[in-house]
Amino acid sequence: MKSSFLRFFALAMAVSVLSLPLFAHHGNAAYDTDNRITVKGTVTQWFWANPHCVLQFDAKDDSGQAVHWGAETENPTTMTHSGWSKTSFKPGDEVTVTMITVKNGKPIGRIVEVVLPNGQKLVGRVIPQLPAYNPEDPAKQ
Repeated sequence: MKSSFLRFFALAMAVSVLSLPLFAHHGNAAYDTDNRITVKGTVTQWFWANPHCVLQFDAKDDSGQAVHWGAETENPTTMTHSGWSKTSFKPGDEVTVTMITVKNGKPIGRIVEVVLPNGQKLVGRVIPQLPAYNPEDPAKQ
């Protein structure tokens, strides 16, 4: 009996430890949620796929050098409800992308909004930042 319990406990612990990274996947820790940037560029590729749709585009930096950006949104089902589609972008489209970027300075972001060549705005889905905890705030009931 004791042996069965120990095996079950060891298996449960292994599953718990191995599944922890799955919960971390949807966090905003890698992103600088306090700052948004807007970049104008040319679409190179649009991935309409799970678990996240990704817009790739080229833009010029301050020195005129081409920078290849990658910016993600949510899954296709969620984005469809916000007016996005598999055909929202095609290579060569000029777009203006507002996004939060990763903290390490690489050209990667999470889309806040994209303005299409015809002026249409597609709103992304950014996980809001939680307010900072202040121990002096009254407790919520």
